[in-house]
Amino acid sequence: MAKIAAEKIREFRAEAKYQRSSPQKAKLVLDTIKGMRVEQALNTVHFSSKRMGPVVEKALRSAIQNATYVSQEQGLDIDVDNLYVRTAVANEGPRMKRIRPAPMGRAFRYQRRLVHIIVTVAEKKSPTPAVTAVSEAPAIKEAPVKSAAKKGEAGKSPAKKSTAKKAPAKKAAAKKAAK
Repeated sequence: MAKIAAEKIREFRAEAKYQRSSPQKAKLVLDTIKGMRVEQALNTVHFSSKRMGPVVEKALRSAIQNATYVSQEQGLDIDVDNLYVRTAVANEGPRMKRIRPAPMGRAFRYQRRLVHIIVTVAEKKSPTPAVTAVSEAPAIKEAPVKSAAKKGEAGKSPAKKSTAKKAPAKKAAAKKAAK
């Protein structure tokens, strides 16, 4: 476990700043690619009908290029096929204040929003020891859960039947008393 904690997951990021869209519209595209493999995320963004699709695709491609460049420079062994989108965030940038003409010589102010898009990719490691430990744990937990469920069902079933038997007896007694 000490080796797993000591290994740091390498992240590679790219930013697209001052993009002319609202953060809310950018988040719609970014939420679709979070956690996806890079190849699948590129296809999803490329065929997206949203206007922010090409901007997000450019940032994602830049993050992939950053990963390959840093791996070559530092001599890291990074497989591009194992990269996935770790985080995809749309932060609010500065707002441009504008004025629109209004009736009777007035002016209405409105704001044009800008967005900063940050895409982070990381390499997925194959956790072989963790998978075996996880697969063994649910098998142990299933047995007590089933026995507890049977105990609960056994305790509840007779109580319902006994109340059902008492109800007709009370009605019959009430009818006899009324006659």
